[in-house]
Amino acid sequence: MNKVFLIGRLTRDPELRYTGSNTAVATFSLAVNRNFSNQNGEREADFINIVVWRKQAENVKNFLTQGSQVAIDGRIQTRSYDDQNGQKRYVTEVVADNVEFLGSKNSSTNSNNMNSSASKAEPTPYDFGDMPEPKGTDIDSNPFADFGSSIEISDDELPF
Repeated sequence: MNKVFLIGRLTRDPELRYTGSNTAVATFSLAVNRNFSNQNGEREADFINIVVWRKQAENVKNFLTQGSQVAIDGRIQTRSYDDQNGQKRYVTEVVADNVEFLGSKNSSTNSNNMNSSASKAEPTPYDFGDMPEPKGTDIDSNPFADFGSSIEISDDELPF
């Protein structure tokens, strides 16, 4: 099974392109906080490349900007291409089946909460070249801050 669920903030504005058959595809990078601090007590984040197809790609471009918080569900995909020098490059990314808009960087409410679903992403060949490392991301923010109170779960309540 290849299933990924992520919650994080965009590190840059989405980039929208169209394939030769006029299919919309958007790309962006998502900063996802790790659940622990490093040896220096600092929180770290992973920067994950996301690909979104069709109408959902256009919605992402129109409604999201750097710092927007989103929930993604999709699958991991690895592809390869030959760069300008003829060297084979490998890219691992998440192809989003669903992107849920959770809020902007400056919003403390979910007033712009939208849910956008697209049909299953298809593996259309494309080449985005080398994607630059994300810069200037606020990795100290808590992506779960707007989810309300905590839920207590006990193993004693499980039926098995």
